[in-house]
Amino acid sequence: MNDPLIEVRGLHKSYGRHPVLRGVDLDVRRGEIFALLGPNGAGKTTCVNILTTLVRPDGGTAAIAGADVVRQPGAVRRSIALTGQYASVDEFQTGEENLVMMADLAHLPRRAVRRRAAELLERFDLADAARRRVSTYSGGMRRRLDLAISLVADPEVLVLDEPTTGLDPASRTQLWEVVRSLAADGTTILLTTQYLEEADQLADTIAVLADGRIAARGTASELKALVDDDRVRVTFDDTDGLTTARERSFAGIAGLTEAESDDKQLTLTLPTSTPVHTIREILARAERDGLDIAAVSVVKPTLDDVFLALTHRPASPATSDRDRQEARR
Repeated sequence: MNDPLIEVRGLHKSYGRHPVLRGVDLDVRRGEIFALLGPNGAGKTTCVNILTTLVRPDGGTAAIAGADVVRQPGAVRRSIALTGQYASVDEFQTGEENLVMMADLAHLPRRAVRRRAAELLERFDLADAARRRVSTYSGGMRRRLDLAISLVADPEVLVLDEPTTGLDPASRTQLWEVVRSLAADGTTILLTTQYLEEADQLADTIAVLADGRIAARGTASELKALVDDDRVRVTFDDTDGLTTARERSFAGIAGLTEAESDDKQLTLTLPTSTPVHTIREILARAERDGLDIAAVSVVKPTLDDVFLALTHRPASPATSDRDRQEARR
């Protein structure tokens, strides 16, 4: 289970004078959920397109299940399935007809086609809607059908390029459960996402792509450990309390110049380097002035903090590098 199923070495790709990938190295183990994170234009979709034989690299090598993506594209395509950012399904057919059509295109034995379709409809909780036109499906149902279609030929590797874009929280959570079950059954999953919580929830390994290179990789815990930024957070009961604390009660306290104030969350956040006696003074002044403090807590770094530290940009669900390529055209 530890042998790499996806191997990438020194991958380069430019569009005109604009370099997108500048030497990417990746190893994805068999049965692993591997998340590739990065800001807009970092090269996530370009990397996916190379691995799925849709784009040729300018340099470096990439192989899936031992097959080179440039020299053996047919073998690579037989090992993989790709689900893009938006569901690619035929809205005029039923869910069952979509699956049967793809099973036929995958050259499954005729006697196995409908059995495979029925298995996938059941697995993705679509059996009750099997004979309804896809145009009547919700966004979450279409996404699950799209995933089911990708698995018709039982690929070794499933590539998910921002699979939960546009889904509501409930549909996203349901799709996460499906992804976990696929990995548990041995499918290797390469995931690109703009949602850091998604990577935190799903991925065994996370790589952060910045400026065309891998800036860091590891488990979510290992990446968070890179950011030595535990903080002390004081939460107030109301806006007046926070305002009074900030403008009057805590004025002049040494060490509060680095405090971050959040009017929406009603918090004052301090670095953990803040001396203990300073925190005691904060609490004492709050009690003296009758300020109601709801909580005092230590806040651990999140993947958002890691992302910002490594890329110098906040994560946002904006356009991918594919969209940028289209815009240049």
